[in-house]
Amino acid sequence: MGQSYILGCPEGGEQSLLEAVGNVDREMSAIRDAGKVKARERIAVLAALNLAFALAERPVSTAAAPAADPAGADEPVDVDALIRRIDQSLANDGQLL
Repeated sequence: MGQSYILGCPEGGEQSLLEAVGNVDREMSAIRDAGKVKARERIAVLAALNLAFALAERPVSTAAAPAADPAGADEPVDVDALIRRIDQSLANDGQLL
């Protein structure tokens, strides 16, 4: 959406980073172009949620699954709690749509 950022990535990860940037830009532009949301921050949150949902819906292949985090991150994610936190953070701005 016309913004430039300096990003870092692991060596050899440039192509993956460029693909991720393209995905985020396409998602944000589609939300902006729909015309229902104007605030850049809201567009970014909606794009992040849409991309996270799409990622969660993809079938998990054991070869692509990340290694378990020894710090205990292999516990299930409480999506409802995450949504509540987002709602609380956006409460002062009103509703997303």
